[in-house]
Amino acid sequence: MSAHTLTVAGVAVDTRHWIGGERVASAQTFPDVSPIDGGTIGEISRGTAGEAAAAVAAAKAAFPAWAATSRAERARILHAIADGVDKRLEELAIVETTDNGALLRSHRRGVMPRVAHNFRFFADWLLKLEHEDFETRGHTNHVSWDPAGPCVLITPWNAPLMLATWKVAPALAAGNTVVLKPAEWSPLTASLLADIAAEAGLPAGVLNVVQGYGAEIGDALTSHPDVRRISFTGSVPTAQRIAESAAANLTPLSLELGGKSPLLVFADADLDLAVELAVEQYDNAGQVCLAGTRLLVEESVAEEFTRRFAEQASALKQGDPRAEATDIGPTIHPRQLEKIDGFVRRAVAAGARAVIGGHRVDGQYYAPTLLTDVAQDSEIVQEEVFGPVLTLQTFSDEEEAVRLANDTRFGLAATLATGDPERADRVTARLVAGTVWVNCFFVRDLRAPFGGSRLSGVGREGGTWSFDFYCDLKNTVTAPNGWTNHG
Repeated sequence: MSAHTLTVAGVAVDTRHWIGGERVASAQTFPDVSPIDGGTIGEISRGTAGEAAAAVAAAKAAFPAWAATSRAERARILHAIADGVDKRLEELAIVETTDNGALLRSHRRGVMPRVAHNFRFFADWLLKLEHEDFETRGHTNHVSWDPAGPCVLITPWNAPLMLATWKVAPALAAGNTVVLKPAEWSPLTASLLADIAAEAGLPAGVLNVVQGYGAEIGDALTSHPDVRRISFTGSVPTAQRIAESAAANLTPLSLELGGKSPLLVFADADLDLAVELAVEQYDNAGQVCLAGTRLLVEESVAEEFTRRFAEQASALKQGDPRAEATDIGPTIHPRQLEKIDGFVRRAVAAGARAVIGGHRVDGQYYAPTLLTDVAQDSEIVQEEVFGPVLTLQTFSDEEEAVRLANDTRFGLAATLATGDPERADRVTARLVAGTVWVNCFFVRDLRAPFGGSRLSGVGREGGTWSFDFYCDLKNTVTAPNGWTNHG
């Protein structure tokens, strides 16, 4: 076994970059630490501007041939990658759980199957991607999607492989080449994806994976003049730096950023369902951008809702994410844990009351927390915590509910619990959000547009919207009867 290979829960993982179809080591490394026990999993190649330039060069060199590859062949290879994910599903699940602390049962049953689905969906969508021709004064208009070029994809740590392939799959399907930069807190499954893609027959240089710290390698990627698309999921401050970096080349951006989403509970809602939806917001230890962290409950049912919620949330089992019975695992990193705790401590100092939780548990675990008596303009209500921390506020009528729901800088998602379909229509029409769920949560279909409003992002992806971003759209206009036979 290579000196650059880790054994993670019995799975071999190469710690080097994947550039131009070869493994490339860096002179320096950085430690990858498991949030489960705080132990170092291993040392990962730490890329800098040199590796960034090499990866973009490899993607640029591979682009003409991949762009010229037929849609059918591109789709075939993407399906082969999906097959490879299915074959290694258990390995991917245990490696990702070790790396980022999310529940193993979720990785097995939902997340890794979704990774394979990402590739299959965009492969199939590619084959039916078309726009009906239309006429202008007898001239025929034909719309086509042309591959744009090398794409830089920068992905987060909370669902590393699923969110990476949500970008990689449509970019490759569109005929682009890719440089993937995974989060430094959870890089391992991106390395395994490189192996799977190569085994599936993806040509060298079409997918490149570079690891490292954003401050050291990120700007070299996002400012590179040969990069034609940048897609990023993460925080608003990082997105602002990426936008500045990309501005010189006018590189198009797709940004999926933070959220401070509301969950509105009206008195006419099924209260059991509303409580169930609210408790579900603790999924992945609250490290979910779409989470409805602001519970807004109609005054007349607030006391009963709070009682039931506290009872159900307190029964959640927190512990080792590899155990089948565990409901909540650890936070990703000591720095994130400190951030979460700081938010809660400042909120309590300002007058908030912890109905449940409000404190750290052993290791990198934070107790599921619900805070009440919070002001609308307070930090805990306005800023994304990204941990198992919810706030609860009350409203008196529909007008106040909508006002409170929209009163942040964000607009990623919203959840609504009501028994009145007319009210649902009225309220959802007024909510500022890229996705609204009514009496459900986290139902996602790749055919639907996904993205955020306000500071929650720029652009939409999913279905044809993904191809609109990852391609240069072309309209070809042909004159009627304009052909000359030159014999």
